[in-house]
Amino acid sequence: MKIKMKAKTRITRRGFIGTTASALAMPYIIPSSALGADGAVAPGNRLTMGLIGRGCMGSGHLLRLVGDRDVQLLAVCDVDKSRRDEGKEVVDANYAVSQPKGTTSDCAAYNDFQELLARKDIDGVVIVTPDHWHTPISIYAAKAGKDVYCEKPVSMTIQQGRALVEAVRANKRVFQNGSQYRSLTTMHEAINFVRAGGLGKVKSVFTLWGNINVPTIGKSRNTLNPTLPEEPVPEGLDWNLWVGPAPFHPYNKAYHRNPIPGVVPWTFCRDFGNGVSTNYHSHAADVIQYALGVEESGPIEIIHPSGEQFPTLTCRYANGTLLHHIDGWQQVKELYHAVPEDAELGGMFGGLFVGERGWLNIEHGDNIRGGPEAIFQEMKLKTRKGRGAINHHANWFECMKTRQQPSSHEEIGHRAASLGHLVDASFRLGRSLKWDPLKEVFEGDDQANALLSRPMREPWHL
Repeated sequence: MKIKMKAKTRITRRGFIGTTASALAMPYIIPSSALGADGAVAPGNRLTMGLIGRGCMGSGHLLRLVGDRDVQLLAVCDVDKSRRDEGKEVVDANYAVSQPKGTTSDCAAYNDFQELLARKDIDGVVIVTPDHWHTPISIYAAKAGKDVYCEKPVSMTIQQGRALVEAVRANKRVFQNGSQYRSLTTMHEAINFVRAGGLGKVKSVFTLWGNINVPTIGKSRNTLNPTLPEEPVPEGLDWNLWVGPAPFHPYNKAYHRNPIPGVVPWTFCRDFGNGVSTNYHSHAADVIQYALGVEESGPIEIIHPSGEQFPTLTCRYANGTLLHHIDGWQQVKELYHAVPEDAELGGMFGGLFVGERGWLNIEHGDNIRGGPEAIFQEMKLKTRKGRGAINHHANWFECMKTRQQPSSHEEIGHRAASLGHLVDASFRLGRSLKWDPLKEVFEGDDQANALLSRPMREPWHL
């Protein structure tokens, strides 16, 4: 497959950085013992990988890959020469330490992801680009015969997400959505407790939807396209390819710069990112919808607070469960009076579940909290800490070998992203919406349905 080309927010994904060997939290050289030097896997038995995107999050993924003795990272791709060259150096330096004497590793460095995808010796790719590239590169990778791990949210629109699902299935690929938190042992156990009916019928769930800071404009619930002054493109940055399928914006350092300014600096821009959904909501959506047993579906109604039925934007599912989006955890008590006044709440990568038998606050980075205490006696958690080892990559690696579906496969990734798109649409239009999760349309609502897709800049297409 070859395609011809024409010439920091308030809330960050600190959880990933803290638990998946981010470049900000770990040395560039991983000890050989951690790399399995004493029990190295034969090269022919390793999964071969390519990394596409080596920004802040991509640096963490790179170290996760080189730190796994079952994996060989063959190529790093980034449109920023300094990032890809440094990535190659990190890979080669680590493999020089970890691999048996007499073997060599020469990690390739590519500017154009198409060159990486054209390699027949690469089994899978990890996609860690800005949001607007997630779906196109995932689809191109699937068509090129690669298994895919794609950071979340996997799409910019609901129609993009459906196209991704169809491409993955048509090409029989193994796809993992990069929503790591329900793969964390303690959170997974608590989520399964809710899923199995441990709280009885879940009446309501609470999760965060705050604001993003848009340059020159200020705080906004939705992504926007501010007019930013054109600045000189840094040497070594292929800005045209960075923009890719999105409408063209002149370069400005608010989108991309070195040194790396934060996890997702470009997320405020409607053409490049998904704002709140990028920052944390799609993680929460995956956790919540899995716990509710609707991870391959979605709500049937998005109720805007202007209708005064609920004080904050609320999604209603077919079984009657309500998902309230709040600005901060204090609103659970002040507006909804859903938990005791002395309840401790926190976190941003999960949700607060209120059921017939009690409540649970399941979030990464904070203790699993809830009541009554009898619920914890039933769960029998080894620890209540919502942090620790995450087997998300390992699950994908194993499924690449067995050809089974991983824990957060393409449909789940699509539906988690879709929830954010639905919330965004309601906030953007300023009114309530009726949604058909089977047909994936707003029945009889042309204005809302216009938000389901976006055109792509030539020559890119799905």
